[in-house]
Amino acid sequence: MKRILLIEDESSVVSFIKKGLSEEGYEVSVALDGHQGMQMAVTHEYDLIILDIMLPGKNGLELCRDIRAQNKKVALLFLTALGTAENIVLGLETGADDYLVKPFKFIELLARIKSLLRRTEPVQTPPVTAPSRFGIADLELDDFTKTVTRAGAVISLTATEYRLLFMFLKNQRRVLSRMEILEQVWGVDFDMGTNVVDVYVNFLRKKLEANQSPRLLHTVVGMGYVLKEE
Repeated sequence: MKRILLIEDESSVVSFIKKGLSEEGYEVSVALDGHQGMQMAVTHEYDLIILDIMLPGKNGLELCRDIRAQNKKVALLFLTALGTAENIVLGLETGADDYLVKPFKFIELLARIKSLLRRTEPVQTPPVTAPSRFGIADLELDDFTKTVTRAGAVISLTATEYRLLFMFLKNQRRVLSRMEILEQVWGVDFDMGTNVVDVYVNFLRKKLEANQSPRLLHTVVGMGYVLKEE
């Protein structure tokens, strides 16, 4: 049974989500403020944490950042009424994996949860004969040690950024649409209604070009993105 922590102070939302997820077979714990949510997040193991931004005690953005600093693997989903592009980007920058705006349909929340949980399931170790090193120009990824370097310098990536780069390296010189990227990296086959792909491509691009390195990740206007040398 997958364990979910819901950090939300609106009683009607808590009741609605807990009832629906419990009926779907999930074990749901609830925290009503940011401080309680932080304590529960670090003292118990959860597969997914759902949190609002506007929380009493400790706001959701600060809470998300602190949880992510201590736990790189848990899936984090923002559920909030703050739905502007700026808030979405800010939420993702703090370490969240996805963002759902209120009001929402339960079926959409459930789809997001299933997608996030699929992505965090343990992956079987590939056979020793399978290639584990990928690269282009001076960029190298070792999937056995999960390390990424450019010109010999180590690049620290989040789990989502790593999956995104891995996908591009396995599809070098091929233009990938946003929907293809959503399917391969986020595991969803529908438009999430956010610019999460563009946001994460920009995150990844900034890290790959941190030392004034030549651009490898290019935008193809109206089509998507491609990883290639100039």
